[in-house]
Amino acid sequence: MIIIPARLASTRFPNKILTDIFNLPMVIKTAKAVEEIDDTAIATDSEEVVKIAQKYNIRAILTNINHQSGTDRINEAAQKLFLKEDEIVINVQADEPFIEKSVVLALKKKVERLREKSEWVMASCYKKVSKDEALDPNLVKTVIDENQNALYFSRSLIPYDRENTGVQYFGHLGLYGFIFRSLRTFCAFPAAPLEQIEKLEQLRALYHGKTISMVEVESRSFGIDTKEDLQKALKIFA
Repeated sequence: MIIIPARLASTRFPNKILTDIFNLPMVIKTAKAVEEIDDTAIATDSEEVVKIAQKYNIRAILTNINHQSGTDRINEAAQKLFLKEDEIVINVQADEPFIEKSVVLALKKKVERLREKSEWVMASCYKKVSKDEALDPNLVKTVIDENQNALYFSRSLIPYDRENTGVQYFGHLGLYGFIFRSLRTFCAFPAAPLEQIEKLEQLRALYHGKTISMVEVESRSFGIDTKEDLQKALKIFA
C-alpha cells in the first residue's frame, strides 16, 4: 500500500501540494506517478484535498490536523484502512511529483526482502550527490554503514571532510517503506530531541535504537519545499 501524507498547511510554501504541475495539482501528480505500483491513497488533513482526490478517482483518507509528521499521518490512515500487521506501507511525500517508478519499486523490493527475516522493517533510499548539492540545507544528507543501514541524517554537510580528501556525499530521498507493525511501533515512540532539532522525523527511529535500511537508487527527482524548487523542477521536467 502506498500512502501519501498531504498536509495542506506549509510555512515555507503555503498550499504547495495544490500547486499546478503540468495541469494537475501537485499531490495528484504524485499519486498518478506511483498508482500503478500498488494500491494508493492520500492521507490528508483537508476536506478540500479529499474532494480533489475524489475528482481524480484517487482514494483519500481524512486524518487528524494535529499530526507532527507525515509518518504519524500515514499511520492513522493505515489503521483506518485496516491493513494487516505484515502489510507493506510505502510513504511517498506529496511534494515529490516527479518521483520515478523505479525508485519506489526498489524500495518496495527492499522491504519485501527484509520482511522475510525481521520483525522490524523500516527502509528508505539515497543517491549520490555532488558537494555543491550537499551544501543545500533543504537536501537532507545521510551516512551509511557497511551493511547499508543509516548512521545519521542531517541538513548539514555530513561527513565533514576535514582533510579535503574528496568525499562522496549521499542525498536522502524522502520516502520510506515499513511493514505496518513497524510503522505503529515508530509512531508509538516519543518524538526525539534530534528529530526536533533537525526537523527530520526519521531521526526518531535512530534515536530509539532502530535501524533504517537504505537502498541506493538513481533519481532526478527532489522534494519541492520552496517556490524556487518549483521553478527549478518545472524547467528540468518540462
